[in-house]
Amino acid sequence: MKDLALLTDFYQLSMMQGYFFTKPDQTAVFDVFYRKNPSGGGYAIFCGLNEVVDYIENLKFSDDDIAYLKSLNFFKPEFLEFLRGFKFSGEIYAMDEGQIVFPHEPLIRVKANIMEAQLIETAILNTINFQTLIATKSSRINFSAKGDSVMEFGLRRAQGRSAGIYGAKAAIIGGCSATSNVLAANKFGVPAIGTHSHSWIQSFDSELEAFRAYAKIYPNSTLLLVDTYDTLASGVPNAITIFKELRASGHEPLGIRIDSGDLEYLTKQARKMLDAAGFENAKITASNDLDEYAIDQLKLFDAKIDSWGIGTRLITGGDSSSLGGVYKLSGIEKDGEIIAKIKISNDPRKINNPGYKQVFRLYDKDNGMALADLITLDGESIDESAPLEIFHPLYTYKRKILTNFSAHKLLRPVFKEGKFVGVRRTVSEIARFSKEQKSKFWLEHLRNVHPQSYKVDLSQRLWDIRKSLINECNLNLKEKYV
Repeated sequence: MKDLALLTDFYQLSMMQGYFFTKPDQTAVFDVFYRKNPSGGGYAIFCGLNEVVDYIENLKFSDDDIAYLKSLNFFKPEFLEFLRGFKFSGEIYAMDEGQIVFPHEPLIRVKANIMEAQLIETAILNTINFQTLIATKSSRINFSAKGDSVMEFGLRRAQGRSAGIYGAKAAIIGGCSATSNVLAANKFGVPAIGTHSHSWIQSFDSELEAFRAYAKIYPNSTLLLVDTYDTLASGVPNAITIFKELRASGHEPLGIRIDSGDLEYLTKQARKMLDAAGFENAKITASNDLDEYAIDQLKLFDAKIDSWGIGTRLITGGDSSSLGGVYKLSGIEKDGEIIAKIKISNDPRKINNPGYKQVFRLYDKDNGMALADLITLDGESIDESAPLEIFHPLYTYKRKILTNFSAHKLLRPVFKEGKFVGVRRTVSEIARFSKEQKSKFWLEHLRNVHPQSYKVDLSQRLWDIRKSLINECNLNLKEKYV
């Protein structure tokens, strides 16, 4: 991800220039978090960290960038000269890519010179918001598929080239087994998959001729699209004819794909026809604007579908247009100490958690299942040998005492003094990690409809600081206006 220094909002640069002339040595802490799970779900899949790392490592202003900014007649020569030598030199901690995450948790924590920290906000949010949204949608769809293979088919409907590429990556991390996007498959080392379209059938004089030609070229991977003309009267019978010819020549077909119509009825009838002809192992793949809700219904009524091709409603996020992640200042360094900062709002959901923080995930030692997440100040530790009382950060009467638990830090170092110190993992490794993490959560937290809320609480020290800052703000306002 090179030449992206100008991938930012103009006000980031205007603030940078302001800081350059007013507080050039200020160190600040910012958190990346989101406030609401997409699609009304109970969680999200953190995705996009690899690209954030690439962005930070390659972040610099070229001569062309400086020339463009100079042409705007807004930036002063001293500031432009500073940008010419710009390089990120701060610290970044983040959760592991593929991790199961929840609202208000810091997914990424940035501590850096305030100019550096301000510049990177837009590009980080652009990356994390999109990829986390698509990875989460993929996870939801795969949850509904209940172990069936789900393939990402969304490139032609993606909101641009970059979304098609990185959306495919996120879909794999969320649980998809393969992508139709050849460039993404090559870039990320994941399986590419696809057969033929309706135009292949239409280009021949007959459907049977088209099937026969395709099977001759691909005898070991014949999967035929059977709904070009009439699925049950033409497509499936012609496919069976070709399957018999393949078997006679020593090959077995993969199966059929249906891309339109009543998928419940058509797949049930097609299954009967294939089984009656002796092709019980032939798979049925379904596509056609599917999502987790459509898959749930088809599963409920026992549609005979073995694998799913999902395009538009996966690559675009379907019913959620964006994640809504934000990047908020939570602290300022003064005399070597982090001074907590908070943003106040009439909407309690928009009040950020102040300070320099860490997130612990608490697990039941007996079964290894996740119990709760606890957001703490960075220097806090958790004594696993003693009972731990946690409480809801808004409804503090909701309390629970945990015993026999283990606590694991979720924010890990990625950059220190501008140098990458994290661990690079492939997309396939991240996908396996994400699947493993999901296995540590009860299904009531992962279900797509009316999930049980997972506990994300604040430590007593952090809660006290938050309450103190809110009270201080309210007192100042009262003194000003009363």
